[in-house]
Amino acid sequence: MEKALQTMIDNMPEKTGKSLNEWKTILKEKSFAKHSEGVNFLKKEHGVTHGFANTIVTLSKEENNSPTNLVDQQYKGKENLFPIYEAILNAVKTFGNDVVITPKKTTVSLIRKKQFALIKPATKTRIDLGIKIKDKPTTDRLQNSGPFGTMCTHRVQLTEVSQVDSELIDWLKEAYEKAS
Repeated sequence: MEKALQTMIDNMPEKTGKSLNEWKTILKEKSFAKHSEGVNFLKKEHGVTHGFANTIVTLSKEENNSPTNLVDQQYKGKENLFPIYEAILNAVKTFGNDVVITPKKTTVSLIRKKQFALIKPATKTRIDLGIKIKDKPTTDRLQNSGPFGTMCTHRVQLTEVSQVDSELIDWLKEAYEKAS
């Protein structure tokens, strides 16, 4: 299990007043059609912060899929991309201890107070890295968000580890800082 996620789960009782299993029980009593409805319920009715609410809803919906399994499934048949994913996480983890790494079925969200990046193995040879930096001009490398729509403002296509360079890390850091 990702260390940051495990830390979040361990801190959940102190920070939210309930354990992950207690939150799962509460969510089982409700049936939300959309992920955002569950998140909003936890935020409005229980005063849970967005990061915790998102993680609780994600883990509640994916009872049988641990975060590690979700990432493994994303990279099945795309194992050559996994070192790029790891390089992105290693860079982002240096930004601060408030980075929350949230694996989902097809993507991994990087969240501070708000999501600032999204990692998606798009093809067998490419990761699409969505980054949220409002008012940043696009370039040949820092493209418009493409398939990410409004979740991100930009997209960088990565095909090798060497592309996780200082320029890319600077963009991620800028997105992280703006997500406070």
